[in-house]
Amino acid sequence: MNTIIKKRAIQAALFGLTAFSLAQVQAAEWSDTAISWRYGNSFAEPFNPQDISKNIFALTHVSGYKYGTNFFNLDLLQSDSKDPGAPGSSAGAQEAYLLYRNTLDIGKIRGQDIKFGPIRGVGLTLGFDWNTKNDVGYNSRKRMLVAGPTLMWDVPGHLNTSIVLLKESNAPSFIDHRYNFKTHPMLTADWGIPLGDKFAFEGYANFIGTKGKDEVGNDTAAETNIDMQLMYDVGSLMGAGKNTFRIGFEYQYWKNKFGNSSATTGNKGQTAKTPMVRAEYHF
Repeated sequence: MNTIIKKRAIQAALFGLTAFSLAQVQAAEWSDTAISWRYGNSFAEPFNPQDISKNIFALTHVSGYKYGTNFFNLDLLQSDSKDPGAPGSSAGAQEAYLLYRNTLDIGKIRGQDIKFGPIRGVGLTLGFDWNTKNDVGYNSRKRMLVAGPTLMWDVPGHLNTSIVLLKESNAPSFIDHRYNFKTHPMLTADWGIPLGDKFAFEGYANFIGTKGKDEVGNDTAAETNIDMQLMYDVGSLMGAGKNTFRIGFEYQYWKNKFGNSSATTGNKGQTAKTPMVRAEYHF
C-alpha cells in the first residue's frame, strides 16, 4: 500500500475511533472487535468490463452503551492489475473505506422501552462514510453524512431496519472542486441471526434512491447493494472462546454501483455478483 493511501487510512481510522469514543462517554456495556480478511475474484467497477480480484482486510468494532450502539468498520481493499492504480502500472488500485454508525435507542433515552408487535425498540441512526482510492481516472474521495429513524426487531440475534437520508459529495481527479449530489433516501437493513450453536447468518441490504446528476451531468440510477455471509465458529473446535475465530462464505450483489447504470457505462461493470471466502478473528 503506497504512502498516500497509508496516510489517509491512518487518518480515517483515527477520525473514526475518535468519533465513536466521544459518543461513548458512558462505559460500554458490551463490545466486540474483530480483524478479518475476505477474497473474491469477480468484483466489478463501473466502466471496467473485466472481473477483478480483491483482497480486503478490515477492522470492525461494535459496542453497546447506556443509550444505544456504535458500529465502526474500516476496509482496506487491494485490487489486482485489472483495476489499475496508476497509468501503465501492473499494480492494482488501493482503497480505504470507513463507515461509522451510532444508533440512539429512544426508549433508553426516555427511560421506558418502546415495544409494539414485533418491534423491540425505536432508534435514531447517525453516521458517516469516508473513502479514498487511487484508481486510474476517477480517484474517489467520497464523503457522506447519514441520518434517519431505525426499527429494532424482536428476533434471535439482531435485525435493524432504517430509512435514512444521505448527503454525499465526491472530489474525483477530473474536476477541481467537491461535487455535491442531491440528498437522497436509503432503505437499509442489517442483521446477525444465530443458526444453532456454531453457524450465523449475517449481512446488510441497502436500497438507495437516485442522487440526481453525476459529475458530468448524467442521470444517476437507484442502487441495490446486498452483502450476506454464512459464518461458522471454527475456533470452538480448537478450544478457543465462542466466536473467537470464524470462517465462512460471503456473497455480494451490487446493481448500479455508485449510481451508474448500463446506459452510462455501456453495460460495463455497473453490476457486481461476487462470491467470497471470509475469515475473522475476534478479540
